Formats: sequence, structure tokens, C-alpha cells
Amino acid sequence: MIVSLHVKNMALIEEVEVEFGKGLNILTGETGAGKSIILGAVNIALGTGNFRDYVPENAEYALVELVFVSHQEAVRCRLDEMEIPFEDGEIIISRRYRNGRSISKVNGETVPVSFVKELASELIDIHGQHEHQSLLYPVKHLEILDQYAGSEIHELKEQYTAQYHAYTSAHRNLEKARKDEAGRAKELDFLQFEIQEISSAALQPGEDEELESQYRLMANGQKIMEALSEAGALTGCGTDRGASDSVGHALRVLTGVRDMDAELDSLGTMLEEIDSLMNDFNRGLADYMDSFTFDEQEMRRIEERLDLLNRLKAKYGKNLEDILHYQKEKEERLQVLENYEAYLAQLRADYENSSHALLQTADRITGIRKRWADRLSEKITEALVDLNFLEVRFEIRFDRLERPCENGMDAVCFMISTNPGMPLRPLGDVASGGELSRIMLAIKAVMAEQDAVDTLIFDEIDTGISGRTAQKVSEKMAVIARNHQIICITHLAQIASMADEHFLIEKHPSEGRTITTIVPLSEEKSITELARILGGAKITQAVLENAREMKELAADTKKY
Repeated sequence: MIVSLHVKNMALIEEVEVEFGKGLNILTGETGAGKSIILGAVNIALGTGNFRDYVPENAEYALVELVFVSHQEAVRCRLDEMEIPFEDGEIIISRRYRNGRSISKVNGETVPVSFVKELASELIDIHGQHEHQSLLYPVKHLEILDQYAGSEIHELKEQYTAQYHAYTSAHRNLEKARKDEAGRAKELDFLQFEIQEISSAALQPGEDEELESQYRLMANGQKIMEALSEAGALTGCGTDRGASDSVGHALRVLTGVRDMDAELDSLGTMLEEIDSLMNDFNRGLADYMDSFTFDEQEMRRIEERLDLLNRLKAKYGKNLEDILHYQKEKEERLQVLENYEAYLAQLRADYENSSHALLQTADRITGIRKRWADRLSEKITEALVDLNFLEVRFEIRFDRLERPCENGMDAVCFMISTNPGMPLRPLGDVASGGELSRIMLAIKAVMAEQDAVDTLIFDEIDTGISGRTAQKVSEKMAVIARNHQIICITHLAQIASMADEHFLIEKHPSEGRTITTIVPLSEEKSITELARILGGAKITQAVLENAREMKELAADTKKY
């Protein structure tokens, strides 16, 4: 249940905090006082509303915070998954707006809005002003039925969803193969050409890099030999002149005096090493020049091979490994096309097997739905009678779809007759706005018995009703409130009189602007508010007495 709501800087609200109680919490106030802002704030906290619809233009900061208490195992599991602390059943959901951005937190931990929405589905059910209009669409009827069937159908639907994906994939593959059959001969020829072109090249991974290195060497052969010849001449390679000869002569000169001083001996040793290195260099240079060959025909062969490899790269891949991978893929495709009848047969078998498994599961789902539909129809009928549909008949009609869809093979439609002798007709063809509102309340009442959700919020469920019907609606709300917390925004005194906790929403002028406040009402002030709803601007003693009597009758009704 919701323990408290804290709102700051939203529309006409500067800052309010309200503590809700168990049972039926009623919110009343003049039209335009700001009741919709309260519901809007709840929706924002739960991730289904947007701050921009409510935050004043000049406000840099806004806050909505909801405090829940829940001991549901499903709630605990969701929090554990996100490693969010959870003590004594308390859950604090807050959403802050600052400089155009919003942040959601649960028990102080920052979470994505999507998680808040998932968590909220376990904690609260909100009935907006126009939600009953969704009953005009049969897809909503199926959703309600499956929700009522609960865990018995949930796992089976998950299995069906996986099978449906396999079925649609098999169907898509088969249809594509059938379309491809017309162009099979043309594709076969093209594949054979591509595979032959790659195969005939006899590619070796890394071959292109090695050939490019050889080609660069050959293409620069003359330049290399000229550089080596000049270097050899300078160092004395193959001649008696050059750096090597000079170093040898210097060594011989130094040898004659190196015994005269230790430092000269050290210099002599260094010169010996230089002479040795020069000799090694010259031998290495001579060997390289002797082994270096330039074969113009070999260079042409390498050039042609590189041209071939580059053409293949341009067509089939950026490197030889990619080309070989492409060849393998095409060979596998060629094998499929060459054995196309077997391939088609396998696809047909996959499709038929997936279709058979899917339809079996769909039939099981239909059986469960029909069984629960009987119970749901009976419960909704009872609830409708409680809401002043005295001669009502309610059934759930099933039609089988021509082909499977993502929800099974069932088209479900709520059928109703609200008058004796009238045939059952689709709900959307019969019910008025006020009747739809009551029917939705009946459904909510039935679902509340089945559902683990602690809190239900109703925004003006009283649309289009009055008199005895309004009284019946108020009694039904009181019954639901015995096992659930209800927060209800209403304009009807009959519903407001049933309040366990009554809150008044008002607008007040404050420092040149209008602000909205929400305050809890005592018993006497609740009676005064009922009198305002009943009597309008002028509240007479008679109206007050009427309001007091209504409150007393409501108290007596709630005892039973």
C-alpha cells in the first residue's frame, strides 16, 4: 500500500505531503482544484508520466516521492535482482527533475525508468479517467482474461511465444525458398562461376603480403644496387682503397707506439674492433651483392599474380581470408541449390513440425482460457448485479482465428445484455459511457480478488452515474477496500461518504499566484465537504443534516 506521497514544484503545487491510510481514501475538491495533478504526480513517480507536462517553466527542480509498504514475494524478487536493499517491506520510489533531466531511484539506488514501471505493476493498479474506453477493443478482453487466469496460463504462454518465433521463422524460410526456386538455375550458374574463379586462383593466406614484399624489392633493385656499390666503394669493399684500408693503415701506425702508454693501448684496442667490424661489414655487403639477382620474367609473374589477387579482393573481400570465407559460404549455398528438393523438404518438415507444436500449445491455452472464462463471466455477472445491473447477462465469446497469432488462436469478445429479452451483443456495441465505467469497476473488483496488487487508484470512476447506481458503486468500492487500499478521486457524495480517509484538494491565492493544497479532513469537516458536494455554493442546515445522515448510513453499510 501507499504510505505517503510527497510532491514539490509541480503545476500549482509548491509542496505537499499526504499520508494515506488503509481502506478507502477519497480525494475531493472543486473542478480545477488540482486533483488531476495528484494522479499525474503518481504516474510520474511510477515512470508512466512526464515532468514536462507539469513542471512550471521557471522551475529548475521538481520532486515526486512515493513510499510503499509491501511484503509480496514478487516485489522482493524484483528488488533482489537489482541488489536494492529492502527492509521491513518499505519501498521508496522517487523521481527528481533538474535542469531538464529526470532521475529515478528506488530505496536510494538509481534505476532505469523501465524497472520502476515493472516494479509498479506489482504494487499498484491505476484506473484513469478514460481507461474504461479500452473495453471497446476485444484485444483488451483477451488481456483481462489471461490476467485472470494468472500463473496457470503464464508459463504456457511463454512456451507458446518461443514456439511462435520458431514457427514464424520456419514459415519465413520456407516462403523465401519457394520464391528463390524460380531463380535457382540462374543463381546456380553464378555461384559456379564465382567458386571456379576463386578456386582456380589457388589462394594461400598471407600470399599477397609476401608477393608485395618481393615486388617492392625487385622494383627497387637498381636503386638498391647503386646504393650498395657506392657504400662498398666508400668502405673499400673489394678494393685497396676506402675506409677499411684507411682504418687498417691507422691500426698499423698506432701499433708501433701503443706500448709506450696505457691509454694508447686502449685506443689501439678500439681501433682493432673497428677494423674487425669494417671487415665483417664488407664481407656481408659483398655476399648480399653476389646473391642479389633481378629476374625480369619473375618480376612480371609476381606483378600478374598481384593483379589477380587485387581483382579478387575488389569482388569478394578485403583480404585473402575473407575471399576464402566467401568461397566457403557460396559452396554451402551451391550444395543447397544442387540438392534443392531435399532442402525444400527439410524446410517443409521444419514448418509442419513447428506448426504442429504451436497449435498443440495453442489448444491447451484455449482450454485454460475457456475454463477461466466461465469463472470470470460468473464473477463479473455477480459484480454487475451489485452495481445495479439487475437483469444483466454476461458471457465471453470465443472465435478461432484462421492462423496463429502471437497470443494464440483465440479471438475473445465480452458479450453483454443489460435488459431482459435483449440478445447478447459485443460490449462495445451496447454499453454507454456510464455503463462502461461500471463494467470496468466490476472487472477491477473481480480482478482485485484474484490479484496480489495491494493498491488501486480510481480517477473519477463515477463518470455518467448518479442516484441508486452511484450508491451501488460506492458500496462496491467499500467492499473492495476491505482487502485493498483504494485511492479514489470523485465528485459523488455517495462515494465520498464511504471514505475511511477523506482528503480535500483546494486552490488558494499566495503571494500573487495560485497554489494547490491537499489536507486530511476530520469527521466533521468531511461532512461539511459532503454538504458542499450535495448543495453547491450554499450549504444549508438541511444539506448538512443530509450529509451527516449519508455519512452515518455509509458507516452502517461498511459494517456488513
